Amino acid sequence: MRGRTLALNSFFNLAGTLAPLIAALVAIPILIRQMGADRFGVLGIAWTAIGYFGLFDFGLGRALTLSIAQRLGTREEARWTSHTATSAVSTELSALAWSSLTAMFVLGLIGAACIALLTPWAVTHALKMPDDLRGEARTAFYLLAAAMPVFITTNGLRGMLEAHRDFALATALRIPLGLFNFVGPLLVLPWSHGLGPIVGVLVVGRFVGWAMHLAVCINRYGYLRGRFTIGAKLPTDIARLGGWMTVSNVISPLMVSADRFLIGILISTAAVAYYVTPFEVVSKVWLFPQAVLGVLFPEFAAAASHDRARGARLVEGAVRVILVAVFPVALGFTALAPEGLRLWLGADFGRVSAPLLQWLAAGVLINCVGQVAFAALQADARPDITAKLHLVELPFYAVAIWLLVHAYGLEGVAMAWVLRVTVDTTALFVVIARRLPNARAPLANNARTLIALLAVLAVIAVMPSTASRVALFIVGLSAFAPFAWWRLLAADERLAIRSWFRREEEATA
Repeated sequence: MRGRTLALNSFFNLAGTLAPLIAALVAIPILIRQMGADRFGVLGIAWTAIGYFGLFDFGLGRALTLSIAQRLGTREEARWTSHTATSAVSTELSALAWSSLTAMFVLGLIGAACIALLTPWAVTHALKMPDDLRGEARTAFYLLAAAMPVFITTNGLRGMLEAHRDFALATALRIPLGLFNFVGPLLVLPWSHGLGPIVGVLVVGRFVGWAMHLAVCINRYGYLRGRFTIGAKLPTDIARLGGWMTVSNVISPLMVSADRFLIGILISTAAVAYYVTPFEVVSKVWLFPQAVLGVLFPEFAAAASHDRARGARLVEGAVRVILVAVFPVALGFTALAPEGLRLWLGADFGRVSAPLLQWLAAGVLINCVGQVAFAALQADARPDITAKLHLVELPFYAVAIWLLVHAYGLEGVAMAWVLRVTVDTTALFVVIARRLPNARAPLANNARTLIALLAVLAVIAVMPSTASRVALFIVGLSAFAPFAWWRLLAADERLAIRSWFRREEEATA
């Protein structure tokens, strides 16, 4: 696939995930004011659950994407339909897809039953919340449990679109779902502030999104329109990959979201609101690496089988592009956190949440880089490596949260998360450097660059006054622009950017 096509597909992916950020900026202050901190804290947990359940598929969604991408090969446009696929290939793809989707639906039903059984204990004993809120929270969690099969199978259907490189279609489906995640609760507020109606509307939106994904896939891919075919057992590669991906796909998002559950247990659900708000904002930076890596994942998979030197170039290039795109955003969050939160949400959030946002901005920059290695290892059919790493990390992360929250309060939770993603990213790139020797030297240079950029963030974060932070932000951004242009972007990438601007100027002339 040409670089221009990769960039275009990355743009489609980014557009599909950027829209919710705009909706969140508008919706969150309104929801906090009208719902109150405790009720909004539970809604924050519900948002987390919606994202987490989509990954609780025992690895089958990502394994399905990888397996279809490998079977489609490395063609420029891998779009198999009934007109281009042979009968044998159609039968294989049909069995592969329907077996995986059916297994994911069944796993969703099992997960829904587990969540329903745990809900009374979680609401009554685990989470600290006002007594009059427990009934609403119980209803909300039951609704989420009922929709779990839909969350999971939607993830698998989206993976099929990505395996076929149909990123424009995936974006067209993702945008309304992402917007509705925040707009839906706003639509309910004139009639009710209760968690039941609000979460109920979110669940209905997910059912509609699932139906849209299913209809598009059946219409798009001819092998799904034939006889409903389920193999006697899952294909071996799907089962093996899914088994290991299960561990990462369950533990990784758990480590991302466990902090807010522990805050609700150790401090209060009101404190969750002070943590989840900056996290929801800064975590939207993940949209860029997710957009890029969603496009690159099938390319990583093809390169792992046919051209490992190209795989090394793709990994190193992805790290550079992510550093160029993400650091200016992290710099802005770090420099303007107190003033931005104060203007957006009021003095309390500016005081309590600003240090959290600064810590989280640094952690997200590190994690964005780490996602490249994570995606490359899974595309190389080695999810066992990421799974074993996460198994080792989990108990240490839980202990770190426990210790740091008692020592530093809410800020200690952010510190523990940054520590965890630092260890995770370091370990992943050590493994990648061993598996892709051609990438060792350039990745070492990128690591030194990342350390220097983190040092800049640390200096700005400790500045006491607004004027000093704003001045350093301007200086840092001014210095980073030429550094990124000449040191982080390759010559062909600079040429492509110049050509794009030249075409835009000619078009507007």
